[in-house]
Amino acid sequence: MLDRTDDSSVAADNWLAQFEEALGKPDEGLLKTLFHPDSYWRDVLALSWNIQTLNGADAILEALPPLAHRMAPAGFAIAPDRAAPRKVMRAGTNAIEAIFKFETKVGRGSGIIRLIPDADDGNRLKAWTLLTELGELKGFEEQLGMNRPRGNAYSRDFRGPNWLDLRKASAGYSDHDPTVLVIGGGQSGLSIAARLKQLNVDTLIVDREKRIGDNWRKRYHALTLHNQVQVNHLPYMPFPPNWPTYIPKDKLANWFEAYVEAMELNFWTGTEFEGGRYDETEGRWTVTLRCVDGATRTMHPRHVVLATGVSGIPSVPDIPGLEDFAGKVMHSSQYDDGENWKGKRAIVIGTGNSGHDIAQDLHSSGAKVTLFQRSSTLVVSIEPSAQLVYAPYNEGTLEDNDLITVSMPLKLARKSHAMTAEKSKVLDTELLKGLESVGFKLDFGEDNTGWQFKYLTRGGGYYFNVGCSDLIVKGDIVLKQFADLDTFTAAGAKMRSGETIAADLVVLATGYKRQEELVRKLFGEAVEKRVGTIWGFGEEQELRNMYRRTGQPGLWFIAGGLAQCRIGSKHLALQIKAIEEGLLPRGA
Repeated sequence: MLDRTDDSSVAADNWLAQFEEALGKPDEGLLKTLFHPDSYWRDVLALSWNIQTLNGADAILEALPPLAHRMAPAGFAIAPDRAAPRKVMRAGTNAIEAIFKFETKVGRGSGIIRLIPDADDGNRLKAWTLLTELGELKGFEEQLGMNRPRGNAYSRDFRGPNWLDLRKASAGYSDHDPTVLVIGGGQSGLSIAARLKQLNVDTLIVDREKRIGDNWRKRYHALTLHNQVQVNHLPYMPFPPNWPTYIPKDKLANWFEAYVEAMELNFWTGTEFEGGRYDETEGRWTVTLRCVDGATRTMHPRHVVLATGVSGIPSVPDIPGLEDFAGKVMHSSQYDDGENWKGKRAIVIGTGNSGHDIAQDLHSSGAKVTLFQRSSTLVVSIEPSAQLVYAPYNEGTLEDNDLITVSMPLKLARKSHAMTAEKSKVLDTELLKGLESVGFKLDFGEDNTGWQFKYLTRGGGYYFNVGCSDLIVKGDIVLKQFADLDTFTAAGAKMRSGETIAADLVVLATGYKRQEELVRKLFGEAVEKRVGTIWGFGEEQELRNMYRRTGQPGLWFIAGGLAQCRIGSKHLALQIKAIEEGLLPRGA
């Protein structure tokens, strides 16, 4: 339980006052007394114009003074409209946690300080973790609330264009190009476009699907989100309070359509992005779009945002003899409905979420299913185990919980998730023993950090059990190891034992290629090399090339679930706006 006390407020107030004083007098040594030796500072654009984490007091004390001198942070105070200072446990450590506000030369920000006693300094309370996050740019605030567009109530032009006329002209781009072109209209694309809209940055989303939301609507019939509704809101428009805990795919797809209309986002459906090249001198792209009518359109945006997910190109492994198979072969991205395979025999290759869900969907439709496991897989029950990582979102405001999420440095986040993974193992003991008894190969992520870090490093490799594991344990879905496969024949899968598993359908739930391959396809090898590795964690302890400037000016990436996109889109949009207003250089 959280303990809100005046002592917590006093401690946080005192620390913030001393911190502001120390930043103004960096040579007097006060700053050194404020940070615990084992401390962390995560700065999200506020002082460094970067997204970065520093570990240890020495590293913080070296980097902080010059950045503070340049950005002149001031006005540090407990945020009156946020959660009050309180005692919490984070990553197994008891701390005083406080949300604060501050300003810099260019913007206003929020942060979180966590204080713990330093046993080597008389148990004096010192900073264990510090977050400084840019929230808005001075003079370029979001057009929300009291800052919303007013329109003209008293001197209307009855002969001029009305709202609908202006919307059509804005979305048509007949006489102008967008400042930002967003490729992909899922949660990533909608989130960044909505953020940029509120910052008055002209943005166009293009998506190759025929209808907004089809990237969810056209997925397999039984799909619902695997995390709960309170975590998944898009920016500015929370889901209605009567929505189900786990959102069905078609309901989410329809919400995407409503969101685009309500947020007045410019969106071209049936439009394929064919590629582009960057003009260093002009600071613009030349890109080619193939539109729904087959015609091509050349545009010159200053920014291109790839919002195509963690990866965009299906990975189809080279499987011996598969070309000789007489039945139907499809990638999981093409799978729709098990009813089409009632009474048939199906092989599903891959044991991530998609592989399990497709196998279960086929089984429930009356197909005989064999599931092939290619590599060890992390399995957790959908409830409560998979939801443990989202526990903070079960209380408090979305704004506070997002800030808490941002505030956790990588090392502590890994520790916290490892602790959660251990709880999951205990909760799922019976399930996991059952899977091992039928030969299912389990893992618990790198250093046992659980499913979310598998996602953040690999983009997959885990399954939230909604019943398929139970079917595997009972033998209703047959489990085979891919390593025991010899070759495919016209009839099905021939095993090394000599057994042939007859099949009418093979579904390759084998994931997607790395996003670097999509960059090479769309922009060429030189741009791919300039950008480098995408996703996973780099030396700065941050996701590589996500929500931040890359080695290629004007090229940005956003991906992840709805919560990640909601949070990351804010940071990405502020950087693009800062570049457009001359506050930040275009290059990394």
